[in-house]
Amino acid sequence: MNPPPADSPLSERELILTRIIDAPRERVFRAWTRHLPEWWGPHGMTTPVCEMELRPGGAFRTVMRAPDGAEYPTKGIFLEVEEPGRIVFTDAFEPGWAPAPEAFFTAITTLEEMPGGKTRCTTRALHWTAASRERHERMGFRQGWGESLDRLAACAMKL
Repeated sequence: MNPPPADSPLSERELILTRIIDAPRERVFRAWTRHLPEWWGPHGMTTPVCEMELRPGGAFRTVMRAPDGAEYPTKGIFLEVEEPGRIVFTDAFEPGWAPAPEAFFTAITTLEEMPGGKTRCTTRALHWTAASRERHERMGFRQGWGESLDRLAACAMKL
């Protein structure tokens, strides 16, 4: 799936990051789905809690811990898990398809085969409003998610 054109209505509610990872997409998918605590979060973060039911409607819950002990929870469900090319999760629902009290975004990760056994990993964060997108950007989306993708790449390369 290609990102929308820059002038589309979705572009004002979307953040996108892309990395070329020097590993086949099957390994990148395996790193994403089986080794998430090793790479989830910016540099210096750990992920002591990781619950993933890799199916539509399955729970996705993590807690990232910063070096100062601050914790940052993520809670939601998977909408799609298509091995080895696509992972979609959202915080708009909780397990059992219960609507979350406050939806923030849906994340779509696509893994595309590239020449030479490499993978293009694109992560899109889709928000309900432009204000939510701007808030996510101010929270450090590009740096935080960028560092997570760097850590994902390192994890996939060593598998």
